[in-house]
Amino acid sequence: MASASAAFADEISDAIDQARKSYQSGDFGNAKQSLDLASQLVAQKNAERFAALMPAALSGWKADDVETAAGGGYGLGGSSASRTYTNAKDEQVNLKITGDSALINQYAAIIANPMIAGMAGKIVLIGKERAIQDKNGDINMIVVNKYLITVDGSAPAAAKLGYAQAIDLAKLAKL
Repeated sequence: MASASAAFADEISDAIDQARKSYQSGDFGNAKQSLDLASQLVAQKNAERFAALMPAALSGWKADDVETAAGGGYGLGGSSASRTYTNAKDEQVNLKITGDSALINQYAAIIANPMIAGMAGKIVLIGKERAIQDKNGDINMIVVNKYLITVDGSAPAAAKLGYAQAIDLAKLAKL
């Protein structure tokens, strides 16, 4: 993993260096393309870091493979990792960690104001972080104003809360 990470970092540095050279030579089109490539590579790296924080399946559950995405769509941007967990009753919990997205500021403003957050659902503490749990038991939480955690699915609210609590929020906060 360390050598793959180093190679990835080299690709990012190479794209940034190419952008600088293109910019200095007046080739703004290639400079932008190289910066866009570097940005996408950084987003992919962030998504991989989120993937490493996905908790293992809790007792009685099975975990699917982690899926990552980078770049987002509809102008929202973002890097994310998601995983689905299934129990013997075929109930599911979907867990997603997102960073670098315009949605984060919107959720952060809601969660920061207890009056508004209370209208969106029940305020719950997960570790030291405030989260909103809606009437379906779905959870939205902002970590250090940089990451959005979403937990939803067909499972009971207690299972969703269990998976939210299983995330290593201290490690996420240090990214």
